[in-house]
Amino acid sequence: MPKSFSVDVLCVGYASFDLTMLVDHHPAANEKCFASAMAECGGGPAANAAVAVARLGGTSAFAGYLGDDSFGARHLAELATEGVRTELVVRGPHATALSVILVKPGGDRTVVAYKAADSGLREKEVDFSACSAGAILFDGHQTAVSLPLADAAGKSGIPTILDAGSVREGTVALARKVDYLVASEKFALRFSGEQDPRKALHVLGRTAPFAAITMGERGILWKSGAEEGMMPAFSVDAIDTTGAGDTFHGAFALGVSRGQSMNTILEYAGAAAALCCTKAGARLGIPTHGEVERFLHARR
Repeated sequence: MPKSFSVDVLCVGYASFDLTMLVDHHPAANEKCFASAMAECGGGPAANAAVAVARLGGTSAFAGYLGDDSFGARHLAELATEGVRTELVVRGPHATALSVILVKPGGDRTVVAYKAADSGLREKEVDFSACSAGAILFDGHQTAVSLPLADAAGKSGIPTILDAGSVREGTVALARKVDYLVASEKFALRFSGEQDPRKALHVLGRTAPFAAITMGERGILWKSGAEEGMMPAFSVDAIDTTGAGDTFHGAFALGVSRGQSMNTILEYAGAAAALCCTKAGARLGIPTHGEVERFLHARR
């Protein structure tokens, strides 16, 4: 029987290793170009969110897959160094997912990702019984372990959050099970069949008790029952937008686990995401709690 532990947020889903290169333009066909800088670090929505929770002063655990290769070893060591609990990480012979990210001036990026087809976890491959969490964040990956865990959390009254980045089997299935559906604009429009984010929000609001749509520099739309509103985005000089969404979801889940008001959660998560954009490398840009507090204080 594994030793029990408790965390503010359990993050379940995808882990990769990221190679981020800063380029001055998008290379054309058959063109060789040179990067002005490069950053190497672990990545993946749920894994980055777990790091965000830890840096922002909370406690977190990550459940997912990492290969028995050098990228997997480096990523696991990073998580441990950040204070993320790794007892629920499964290692195996299939390669660790790898992303090559080209970041252009202004923060726009192009991502080329590789994921081994058979690196998905089986339903009972992770024993969650030892972990007690204040909230659970899913990213729509590792569906076989995520769906039964979402059902169990619902029966136990543990709040659940979905980072719905794109429409695929896992995000669609989890969208109908979680308490907080926090979606990208891309997911919201495609899932709802609407072209207007505000109309899409109402579809999401009929899917989950709380729904939000993150729209980058245009802010965040949200709906909870009959209440709805918009939180403006913070303006920063963006260098790399990779990881901003992961940071937002980690901060959001931490606020939910602490029972904070929605305005407080959205303002804090928005500030954390904005600060993430000011550095190259998704995980390297995730701010600390002190950095977010100073950022917010300067704008009040």
